[in-house]
Amino acid sequence: MKLHLGMAVVCLAFASAWAQQGDGTDTGAQIHIFKPDKVEPTAARMAGIRAPAGFTVTPFATGLKNARIVAVAPSGDVYVSRRDQGDVVLLRDANGDGRADDPPQIVAARAGAHGLAIKDGKLYLVTVKELFVADIRPDGRLGELRMLVGDLPDAGQHANRTIAFGPDGMLYLSAGSTCNACNEDNQENATMLRFSPDFKSRTIVATGLRNTIGFDWQPRSGELWGFDHGIDFLGDDEQPEELNRIEAGKRYGWPHVTGAGSIYPQSTPVGEIKKEEWKALSKPMVLGYTAHAAPMQMVFYKGTGFPAEYQGDAFVTMRGSWNRKKAAGYEIVRVRFQDGQAKSIEPFVTGFLTDGGRTHIARPVGLAMAKDGSLLMADDANGVLYRVAYTGTAARAASALRAPAGPMQQQASKGSGVPVAFTRPQTASRGKLTVGSASFAKGSAIPAKYSEYADGVAPALSWTAVPDAQSYVVIMEDPDAKPVTPVVHWLAWNIPARVTSLPEGLQEQPRLTEPEGVLQGSTTHGSTGWYGPHPPVGDAPHHYHFQVYALDRMLDVPWGADRDTLLAAMQGHVLAKGELVGTYAQKQKPLK
Repeated sequence: MKLHLGMAVVCLAFASAWAQQGDGTDTGAQIHIFKPDKVEPTAARMAGIRAPAGFTVTPFATGLKNARIVAVAPSGDVYVSRRDQGDVVLLRDANGDGRADDPPQIVAARAGAHGLAIKDGKLYLVTVKELFVADIRPDGRLGELRMLVGDLPDAGQHANRTIAFGPDGMLYLSAGSTCNACNEDNQENATMLRFSPDFKSRTIVATGLRNTIGFDWQPRSGELWGFDHGIDFLGDDEQPEELNRIEAGKRYGWPHVTGAGSIYPQSTPVGEIKKEEWKALSKPMVLGYTAHAAPMQMVFYKGTGFPAEYQGDAFVTMRGSWNRKKAAGYEIVRVRFQDGQAKSIEPFVTGFLTDGGRTHIARPVGLAMAKDGSLLMADDANGVLYRVAYTGTAARAASALRAPAGPMQQQASKGSGVPVAFTRPQTASRGKLTVGSASFAKGSAIPAKYSEYADGVAPALSWTAVPDAQSYVVIMEDPDAKPVTPVVHWLAWNIPARVTSLPEGLQEQPRLTEPEGVLQGSTTHGSTGWYGPHPPVGDAPHHYHFQVYALDRMLDVPWGADRDTLLAAMQGHVLAKGELVGTYAQKQKPLK
């Protein structure tokens, strides 16, 4: 392996990690750290910015310092978060000349302020751990910030949360991984999260997303797309930045599979899962872009300010590389779509790299469509907010686009509005078994430590043996939940026939090694394994149905499967069944 200055320690650490795997891995990489120097955005250097014919790129505002995410209100007011300054600033262009009228005005202050979203006259702000909301006043200023969520997962390496409201009215939040490549302890890391409109519940939409800062909904199909950051330290050209179509319940490879299906050499899945299994159950990227280009905010063009051919395409800021010798990124790219599908990725605005790629005048981060249809791009290096406008003569679209709500609503409602599994035809059986627990008595309250408000550990569970049983299945559901009902809290199958009990605190992972080979599935929360009771504070006690099924076979169902997939495989193979019902209510709101 060829070592470059400053990388010897990193390479040695990688070699040590690979050696510990014991799986024959032997991978070398030529690694660079190259950070082009920042230089001032003088008029001469700005003259080198390039865009397609008919487009102009001019400063909308300057002196913003660490400008990150951009959001535009229906009024045209522009809000920019500044992570390093820990605030949000307001910019206005009342006279419509394409420049902010006054210096930036600070309208909110929270440490780590980053992601922004606007809906129904309110501005939403997310930091590393908290989500806030404030009313937008007529003058653009904000009312008092109110905390909606205070327990987002720890961030680690990727602390820059981003948020957006989907066409279904729900808030989506990207929670990046804590590391370059690791098995996360908190299943909400490296995911896309979704919050109900009342913010009483949240679910994991998709997993295996290392750091999807930029995401948006294709305005013709209504589908969610996102651009994920690839793994570092694999060489100049690995791994590509990933464009993904993000679907509920899907896994996107990280940390064990990258790009179109390459195996990452250093990591080891938990539960003795083979990487080929992980690959088979992961979705490959739709398109890739230059490694280490660092995709940031993503916007589908829905307006009428650009030529009609741009409608329905996406624009993405690429903040720029530090982990390859020839700098990449430092640009805005265009993702061309046809019939709702991504076809290609190409540079759109370039020239922020200067002096032959040795220096830069901007690191693009924020991107939003202004009220007049132009694009506003935030540079977090020199603090310029650039305006990309079309001034040519090509025909423009007659009306704006709006993404349909149907696809996201269908994904969110999947598996809802059905009875508990115990009463469904897929589990029909004449045989009976008895289910008990050392953790709580039949019909009694489940202790708080088993809930997600406290320790969140799985309770002990036991059942009577059934002659001729080849395996057992456990399903736990809450039929009192709303609006999704019933909520699935636990799925476990291929429990060996010799096993008639599960201990307290079972591992929350796809495959168990004790008891050996037990597989666990996806809960309504989107996590794998036990997810404890978490009813809204103040609700009457919810009833939790712990169901055990004896089967005449082992099931050929992959780990991570959902309840309906599991039930379909069980049908016709249930020898006996039984259930234990406990209750849980949360009276006191937990401390944030």
